[in-house]
Amino acid sequence: MTAPGSGGGTGAGEAAPGTRTGPAPGAPPRGLVQVLVSTVAVVAVISSLGAPLVPEIAAVHDVPVHTAQWALTVTLLVGAVATPVLGRLGDGPHRRAVMLAALAVVVAGSTLAALPLGFGWLLAGRALQGLGLGLAPLAMATARDALSGARQRGTIAALSITVVAGVGLGYPLAGLVADLGGLHAAFWFGAAVAALALGAGVLVLPRARPGTARRIDVPGALLLGAALAAGLLVLSEGGTWGWISPRVLALAAVAVLAAAGWVAWALRTPTPLVDLRLARGRSAATAHLASLLVGLTNYLLLSSATVFAQTPAASGYGLGASVVTAGLVLVPFSLASVAASRSARAVADRFGQQVAVPAGALVLAAGLGLYALTPSSLWALGGVMAVAGFGTGAVFALLPALVVAAVPPRETGSAMSLNQVLRYVGFATGSAATAAVLDATTTAGSASPSSSGYTVLGLAGLAVGLLTALVTWLLLPRRGGAAA
Repeated sequence: MTAPGSGGGTGAGEAAPGTRTGPAPGAPPRGLVQVLVSTVAVVAVISSLGAPLVPEIAAVHDVPVHTAQWALTVTLLVGAVATPVLGRLGDGPHRRAVMLAALAVVVAGSTLAALPLGFGWLLAGRALQGLGLGLAPLAMATARDALSGARQRGTIAALSITVVAGVGLGYPLAGLVADLGGLHAAFWFGAAVAALALGAGVLVLPRARPGTARRIDVPGALLLGAALAAGLLVLSEGGTWGWISPRVLALAAVAVLAAAGWVAWALRTPTPLVDLRLARGRSAATAHLASLLVGLTNYLLLSSATVFAQTPAASGYGLGASVVTAGLVLVPFSLASVAASRSARAVADRFGQQVAVPAGALVLAAGLGLYALTPSSLWALGGVMAVAGFGTGAVFALLPALVVAAVPPRETGSAMSLNQVLRYVGFATGSAATAAVLDATTTAGSASPSSSGYTVLGLAGLAVGLLTALVTWLLLPRRGGAAA
């Protein structure tokens, strides 16, 4: 079987078509697709409780904006490590239990963040919420096992898009709740959504196919977590602590050594946390690289646009929007992402992935280029978000097909976990980079960064978007070539 929009099949050296998508015995449970989508929507809600609330968190807890940004970054950091752990557990016979346990932890984390215990406890709650970011690949693996044919392909693409599109729709909802009931009410809202998804999962989620439970790679998890945490601390705090200060240099050394150790360990151990060997083949490797780059570009925009919109007009460039209005600016991003899903697959079916993926990356780059001009109105900012959302949605709708077509069914969870890990690493890096740039462009005594900070973020996103288009154009197999 050729995955939707693959434009010619799998890459050279990958397993042949027709061996990956046989339906599981028996009919899928009624309402399974809806429950899977709602479960993945929890990921969007978790993300929604980050970016638009950063200024509010800074004000309520009396911390600088770049410190409050960790309310978003820590969730993405935990998600990057939790995703492969859950993926490894979910590849065995306990996928249902793993998904339900993750949802329960998200409920607990949301409750902890909602309680008025201080900034440290809020970060702890947000860290627990990050476990929910590992639900997306498990939901995709469940769809692959339980569904077949066009319904399977459409559901997997929809799950990939739900993570992206749901963020934009969740932002204004979170902002509205925070505006009406205060900061902590937004986290109670997250707890309620996660609890509803947990209840639906208990009733509908099927048991996974029989198999052998996978051993958790504890050394790999510790090395990956140390590398990401140290690297993000350097990126976000380097400007404050001093880029050549002993603390920053020590953290940079830890990040490099831990990352190198993790790669070496993952390639040598028989059951690694993230099997880097699943990235073999041009299609899979390119999909993973594109996921990292698009995630980075995406969060340079998403983690700064709401701050930009809420900046007072007295700054000379800010739009002075409320939390709710700033969240509404993200709605065009979501709507465009959903529209891009079907359009991108149609383009890929006709012209191949080698055309469709770079085209989506170019649209995303165009959106960041427009953002670099610092839009002068909410309407203009909404237009920027629509352009960027269309590009992001197009690329993310196409990447799962490349990954799923490249691995055997029993490795779907692990392969999608690797893709999600890189996506979340990109998200977290974009969030930390945003905090660093905005902090560096905030003059002493000023409450807001200068407009040049947003110009730098836009230009950086433009450059990464163009790089993504170039890499995918050069590396993805041509239609009718070796991958046919």
